[in-house]
Amino acid sequence: MEDEDCPDLVPIDGGGAEEAEPSPGGKIPVTIITGYLGAGKTTLLNYILTEQHNKKIAVILNEFGEGSALEKSLAISQGGELYEEWLELRNGCLCCSVKDNGVKAIENLMQRRGKFDYILLETTGLADPGAVASMFWVDSELGSDIYLDGILSVVDAKYGLQHLTEEKPEGLVNEASRQVALADLIIINKTDLVSEDELDKVRTSVRSINGLVKILETQRSRVDLSNVLDLHAFDSLSGISLQKKLEHVKTTHAHLDKGIITVTFEVPGNIKEENLNLFIQNLLWEKNVKDKTGHTMDVIRLKGLVSIQGKSHQVIVQGVHELYDLEETSVAWKEDEKRTNRLVLIGRNLDKETIKEVFIATVREQQGNS
Repeated sequence: MEDEDCPDLVPIDGGGAEEAEPSPGGKIPVTIITGYLGAGKTTLLNYILTEQHNKKIAVILNEFGEGSALEKSLAISQGGELYEEWLELRNGCLCCSVKDNGVKAIENLMQRRGKFDYILLETTGLADPGAVASMFWVDSELGSDIYLDGILSVVDAKYGLQHLTEEKPEGLVNEASRQVALADLIIINKTDLVSEDELDKVRTSVRSINGLVKILETQRSRVDLSNVLDLHAFDSLSGISLQKKLEHVKTTHAHLDKGIITVTFEVPGNIKEENLNLFIQNLLWEKNVKDKTGHTMDVIRLKGLVSIQGKSHQVIVQGVHELYDLEETSVAWKEDEKRTNRLVLIGRNLDKETIKEVFIATVREQQGNS
């Protein structure tokens, strides 16, 4: 079997049919599932494939293996019966191979449209999910059929803290921290193996990295699928829920000197779109925004709601590494509402006051106090 061959459909007959949430323009949602080796990703996928629910899901598995080829037995539930299909992936540990295999598998899968409603894409234990996520924005042909629904990261309650606090050589980001930083949903798994005190430390560590993420706690990766699918984390449908979320996000403090943290700030008023683009590009592309010690601020994830001049609706800002996007939401500014811009940034060497000053200087330049 070729390496781009993909798992077939996964029809699962459930009980009472519930109407799925509308997907943007009839596209198929893709959820990226990431997590450290042994955290419980495969258990989660097997649970999803065997649980009775009224959703048809195609799963693309990928894991870091020794040698040039990896044979993996893929269990697919069809009408309650399990059968096996072999999925072969080459160079499973490299981001580019995830990109190639992921795209090819999805392209092949799209020829079988109508047989599945969701795609779950597993990344390798070492992968940067941002590289996989960004391909859905860059590949316009792919983007016409599918959309990125969200990034889910599984964290091991027993060993997660050890992974998240592991010190890396200068300049390198801890992979487990990066996965948490990019996630829209975190599943802390194996909670039955730790004490409440240990679990609380894992929660605190996760929250210190990503102040925006939703956390679910599970045993043996058993989770209500309605909490995992239809996240709408990257599209304008998330505008209303994002507004509520952003109001409660607080700036966090790193557990490590060079740790990943969340910073958030709010600046009132209307801003020009080109000035916002300039601010984001300086931060993500030019990387010329530095903290007080001269270190470059490294933004891994950016999210926000802003008020753009000439637009009657709130605009959602999304960024993953160097890629970003602005999209008008369905949430209109009310007549008497105070227009404001609220941004959340997750990354390293982030200094809230400096970022806020740069933002204000950039968006207020050339436009006075309008």
